[in-house]
Amino acid sequence: MNPELDAILQQAQAVFNHKPAANGYRGPVYVGVDLGTAYTVLAVLDEAKRPLAGRYQFAQIVRDGLVVDFIGAIQLVKKMKAELEAELGFPLLKAATTYPPGVPLVEVKATKNVLIGAGLECSHFVDEPTGANALLQAQDGAVVDIGGGTTGIAIIENGRVIYTADEATGGTHFSLVVAGALGVSFEEAEKIKTDPAQSRMVSTLVYPVMQKVGSIVARHIKPYQVETIYLVGGTSSLADIGDVVSGMTGVKTVIPPHPMFVTPIGVAMTDG
Repeated sequence: MNPELDAILQQAQAVFNHKPAANGYRGPVYVGVDLGTAYTVLAVLDEAKRPLAGRYQFAQIVRDGLVVDFIGAIQLVKKMKAELEAELGFPLLKAATTYPPGVPLVEVKATKNVLIGAGLECSHFVDEPTGANALLQAQDGAVVDIGGGTTGIAIIENGRVIYTADEATGGTHFSLVVAGALGVSFEEAEKIKTDPAQSRMVSTLVYPVMQKVGSIVARHIKPYQVETIYLVGGTSSLADIGDVVSGMTGVKTVIPPHPMFVTPIGVAMTDG
């Protein structure tokens, strides 16, 4: 990846769920909300579109791209917004948000209504892999967003999205496999899955699910001349997943640092 992209994602890791990067900042901000199946992320960027502040929290308010806990989603986003406003010292008025490719319009409107309920004007909608590419700036290739419930794919040619797709396999499926194999609760499986000390063991357990993701990607990119796959989303942090996807597709696969933050930062960049 390029150094500028790496620096932005390292900055996000430093400030999200921590103190803002620039106390006393009063310039324009760009805000993105990514309502994920596993994690909801609210990203705030400064006028240079670099991470200023942010919040992320595990919450099961979305399933397979659909908001299933409308009130819980509003309360969570409202809480994140209030905490960030207290730290920044000024109100957040609007935000852009995401949706998985292929989600019915009525469900996209539900996401918009979550933002409105939390006190944010919805400035822009963008599908998840397209939002991710606002940060990645890939001119050609495939952006694959492995979310909590689904895997979204966008084919990019000459900097333009020419095809999108979404299938129901994601981080939740990995966690269910870990829970079943180890005889633990789903919540405990989530903790084990994200524990670096147990990454090798987890990788072995979920290898078949990685192959499922690889097969999904391979099928959707087959009609196109894809030379690079960019994996984003929290599940992309799993050990070996890039190698599995690359092996099954025969295509170079790149994973940026802290891939969970790529889509929310990208969608914030589209906030206008």
